[in-house]
Amino acid sequence: MPTPAALATALALTIPLAAAPARPDGDWVLWYDQPATAWEQALPVGNGHLGAMVHGGVDKETIQFNEHTVWTGKPRSYARKGAVDVLPELRGLLWKGKQKEAEDLAMKSFMSDPIRQMAYQPCGDLLLEGPAESASGYRRWLGLDSGMATTEWTSDGVVRRRETFASHPDNLIVTRLTAGRKGGVSATVRLATPHRDRHVSVSGADLVLEGRVEDGGVSFHARARVVAKGGSVTRGADSIAVKDADEIEIRLTAATNVKNWRDLTADPAAIAEATLARSAATPYAALLQRHLGDHRRLFRAVSLDLGRTPAADLPTDRRIADFRNGGDPHLAGLLFQYGRYLLIGSSREDGQPANLQGIWNASLKPPWDSKYTCNINTQMNYWPAEPTGLADCHKALFKALTELRESGTLTAREHYGARGWVLHHNFDLWRGTAPINHSNHGIWPTGGAWLSLHLWEHYLFSGDQAFLREAWPVMRDAARFFTDYLTPDPTTGMLVSGPSNSPEQGGLVMGPTMDHQIIRDLFKACSQAARILGTDAELAADLDRLRPQIAPNKIGRHGQLQEWLEDKDNPKNTHRHVSHLWGVFPGSDITWNDAELFKAARQSLVFRGDAATGWSMGWKTNLWARFLDGDHAYQILSNLLQPIGRAKGQGGLYPNLFDAHPPFQIDGNFGATSGISEMLLQSHVPASGNSPVPAFVIHILPALPKAWPDGSAKGLRARGGITTDIEWRGGKLSKATLTPATDGPVTVRTGSGTRTVQGKAGKPLEIRE
Repeated sequence: MPTPAALATALALTIPLAAAPARPDGDWVLWYDQPATAWEQALPVGNGHLGAMVHGGVDKETIQFNEHTVWTGKPRSYARKGAVDVLPELRGLLWKGKQKEAEDLAMKSFMSDPIRQMAYQPCGDLLLEGPAESASGYRRWLGLDSGMATTEWTSDGVVRRRETFASHPDNLIVTRLTAGRKGGVSATVRLATPHRDRHVSVSGADLVLEGRVEDGGVSFHARARVVAKGGSVTRGADSIAVKDADEIEIRLTAATNVKNWRDLTADPAAIAEATLARSAATPYAALLQRHLGDHRRLFRAVSLDLGRTPAADLPTDRRIADFRNGGDPHLAGLLFQYGRYLLIGSSREDGQPANLQGIWNASLKPPWDSKYTCNINTQMNYWPAEPTGLADCHKALFKALTELRESGTLTAREHYGARGWVLHHNFDLWRGTAPINHSNHGIWPTGGAWLSLHLWEHYLFSGDQAFLREAWPVMRDAARFFTDYLTPDPTTGMLVSGPSNSPEQGGLVMGPTMDHQIIRDLFKACSQAARILGTDAELAADLDRLRPQIAPNKIGRHGQLQEWLEDKDNPKNTHRHVSHLWGVFPGSDITWNDAELFKAARQSLVFRGDAATGWSMGWKTNLWARFLDGDHAYQILSNLLQPIGRAKGQGGLYPNLFDAHPPFQIDGNFGATSGISEMLLQSHVPASGNSPVPAFVIHILPALPKAWPDGSAKGLRARGGITTDIEWRGGKLSKATLTPATDGPVTVRTGSGTRTVQGKAGKPLEIRE
């Protein structure tokens, strides 16, 4: 199969440059004056079930596509029977300082069976080939507001256009080819896949791709319906050729035999055929409007204005290269909205959660299997969901958590002899929860605890008690596991986590700081939730009793927050993970209310440095915002907003704004969106009062950088169910409008101080400086 680079390179070298477009498709647009010559230059569209990367070739186009359940493997348990038998010995070795012996024993008798999880896979490629022709005035763009990727050029005096969008209501990837004259569109359409077990055929107006993942578990069926207006259609054995048409429309869908994480009895052909049949009578214009209504309901929930200069009219790859020179605040806003766009495209209620690459992957062997790494990355994917108006996108993760609770219950029993459920640092489509890869980093039992706090966060942002009641079994059983798992430190008597590690460094230990911060927050959340719901009073009392017995945060000899029980942090350690700062962000274990710990945590971040991988810079942007240092947060954001490869050993952005670890990991995109949100609005510090429902200080412009002196943000969400619109001028708040979802006091912190006002549901509160 030809590579995208091979299909596009020649044209990329010869197409004359286009003039700057007059804001095609709205204000939030990525645009380029050359076709993509690599996957990381292509433009993504997605609907939570299907994802596609549009390369924008002229005579040869590749639209690489994914279906969210095409994975290696098949349903199975990963728990190792009898692993619990060596747990006391593991702890004993670690308390004696025999780390290597403990890690060796764990590798032999404690790790997942098998030791590695499965990989997310590509589905196929939609290939379009037209007449060879010279092209001028070329440009391609992705409209974030429309969710549409467009390629446009002129040949022989005729403007030609190709549009692609991924419809969530109809579960289709739709491509339309048009030209500025009747009979001006010709193309041969094919389907291909990198999987070896495959068959392509033609059935009426449909191209059909049937395939199976190499290990024989998942089979898939992709179907592309090719409809021409005018012209002639020739159907071959594995292609459909259209000549001299007025317009060509291609509707692509795909399905697999995955019924759910435990069942492979679905009929992918029947599903794909039914999907196409449902929209068969719907004209293109109506299909597009249905897509726009669904997409814009989410995308338009939040607007942001950080300023716009002429630099915003340059091609996006040029803007990335020039950003550090200053003068392009709009690019930071584009990155913010791009993260929201990617979450809409990769995580919808009825699909799988966004994985390490969202929903987009072209490789049979993707980095880290493109699965769900949950010692930071999966959680970072969802940091923007609540504060930036995309709570609906969170629901795919919530559904996965109900499934992980089931598989994790077996892992808790087999590995720890504990009640409740546990998840270590990765899961896959088959909901593996046991420790994988290697004992020096795979034994990390707080993945489920952290993810369970996402359920609590959704409640804090929404106030939805019906949701909290539905989520309660997952939260409750995550906490119940730790009531059995925590063990006394033989020296201090405090309760500690272990065996575990501080991701992903330092090896197997007892009592990493991050674990304790997560467990404390989980116990607090579950205690509050039980009282709100009027349930499980005995468990709530247990959690309240155990919580102060957990080993506390400690300040070390360098003035740093200790990452481990022992004071052994190296000030020269610049590791990408800043795990012990979880309590600052995304947690709330350390806030500006505790000046000493706050200062020590900040010192730890200073030691880690500013250079980092892409996703790590996303986390650090949020951390510096929580430290109320907008200029430092902006510096980290500037480090991220540069071309990949400019700084050795540091991440950045690919030309299509994908985050680079490197390689591509989507979490850094979501971390950047969250970080910008945290610079403008925070709501994690509890407000004073005795209300049974948690209330928080709404901190407006807590970390505004000098680089954004004037601007506005509308639709940002704060805990307590408060929608917030903010305007600022000259670096200071001019007006904020807060609209609470419920009656009650609202505590607001601004540059001039803190005040509490009485709020009424649905009635805007205006705050001025």
